[in-house]
Amino acid sequence: MKQELIDVLTEDGIKTGEILPRDEVHKKGLWHRIIVVAIINEKNEILLQQRSDDKDKNPGMWDISVTGHLSAGQDSLTAATREISEEVSVSLGYSVDVKDFRFMFSYRKQEAVNENHFDRQFYDFFILRQGGLNKDNIRFQLSEVQAIKFVTISELNEMREQGLLVQRDECYNALSEYLFRI
Repeated sequence: MKQELIDVLTEDGIKTGEILPRDEVHKKGLWHRIIVVAIINEKNEILLQQRSDDKDKNPGMWDISVTGHLSAGQDSLTAATREISEEVSVSLGYSVDVKDFRFMFSYRKQEAVNENHFDRQFYDFFILRQGGLNKDNIRFQLSEVQAIKFVTISELNEMREQGLLVQRDECYNALSEYLFRI
């Protein structure tokens, strides 16, 4: 299997010009960028995915709708669109347009996952509002996702309290504020 290539960043988020395989970026603990997308339906429910038990990080945990690394040379919106088509796709010819994304903010975070995996990541957080979505018309990539469900913001916050979600407090807090303003 071919390794995904990633742009290495400075600690300020600027591309260094170095491009390395994803595993090497994590092993060396180099800065890079990922996208996080919360997909919200017309009922103001948030799509959650349960990560595959085979994932090396947070296996079996519930996570925000879509996350993923930017491939070398990609911008965040292109990566968000790609990740949605790879991880979660809707039947009946559903497609996502970059103009549908609402950029919320960027933040950075460092974490030692294990002795061979260090996350030094810039996160670009987007919200994507899409009508007509329900659990029955969404297909997901089984190698990445083992289940999906829609939850209200109250249910999401209960799951946070129970420790069932991947830790993304910055995103969950922003989602709470966004949905309570609507």
